[in-house]
Amino acid sequence: MCADTTLTTFVASDGDNVVIQDWPLESGVRLRGVVILVHGLGEHAGRYDHVAHQLNAWGFAVRGYDQCGHGESGGAPGSLPNDTRLLDDLADIVDSTRARMDKGTPLIVLGHSMGGLVAGRFVSLGMRPVDALVMSSPALNPGLSAFQKLLVAVLPKLFPNLRVGNGLNASYISHDPAVVAAYQSDKLVHDRISARLARFIATAGPATVALAPQWKVPTLLMYAGDDRLVQPQGSRDFAAAAPQALVTTHCFEGLYHEIFNELDAAPVFAALRQWLDQRF
Repeated sequence: MCADTTLTTFVASDGDNVVIQDWPLESGVRLRGVVILVHGLGEHAGRYDHVAHQLNAWGFAVRGYDQCGHGESGGAPGSLPNDTRLLDDLADIVDSTRARMDKGTPLIVLGHSMGGLVAGRFVSLGMRPVDALVMSSPALNPGLSAFQKLLVAVLPKLFPNLRVGNGLNASYISHDPAVVAAYQSDKLVHDRISARLARFIATAGPATVALAPQWKVPTLLMYAGDDRLVQPQGSRDFAAAAPQALVTTHCFEGLYHEIFNELDAAPVFAALRQWLDQRF
C-alpha cells in the first residue's frame, strides 16, 4: 500500500541540509494518520524502510529524516552544532508535516534509541502538539560510569566538537546475523559522537524521566529486556513514574536493542498495531 518513496531536503537554521524520506500511501487508500520516524545514534532513516512499509499497510503515511550529523544530512558524522539542534529539527519536521496534512489527521512520532530520547524530550517540553508518541528502546538511561559522567560534564565545555567512537557494539543490536552484517556494511552508518552530543544524551534522558509524572500525551513505550546498548532501567523508571492511563508499556524479554529488527519481531509489530488500532 506504499507509493514510491521520495527524498527531499530542507535547510536547518544553521544552513545544513536535512534529508527527509517520505513513504506515502497509494492513491485511494484511507489515511489513518501520519507517523514521523526518528532514528537512533549513528544510523539513518532508511534503516526503517520495513517499519514504514508495515505502517503503510496499516493505513499510516510515514515521514523519516536523517538527523544532524547522520545519514545524508549535513554536519560532520556525530556532530551537534548546539544543544537544541536535534529538538529544533524535529519541531521543523512536525511543522512542515502539519502544514501539508488535512486538519484533524492524527500525527504520531515514533523514535528509536537516541531518536526515542529526542522524541520523548520533545514531547516532555511541549515543543509542538502531537497526538501520540511511540518510544522504542529509548536512550533514557545511557548507563554511564562515574568517570564517564565526569568526562561528559567537562569535555563539552572545553572541546564541544571533539568526536570520538561511540562505543556501540553492533553485535548487540539484534540476534539476527543478517541485520548485524547489513548494519556493519552500511556506508551511511557511522560510529562517531561529539562531546556535545554525548552531553545531550546523558542529560536529556534523566530530564525526560523527571517530567514523566506530568505526562500529557498518549504514549507507547516498548523496550528490550536484554538491551546491552542502553539501560532498560531508564524505560522502567519512566513507566513507573508516568500516568498509567496515558502510557502503555511493553518489555520484550530476551530481545536485543533493535526490537523491530529482531529474529522474532512479530510480537513487537503486533503490540504496535494493537495500540494504534485502539486509538486511530
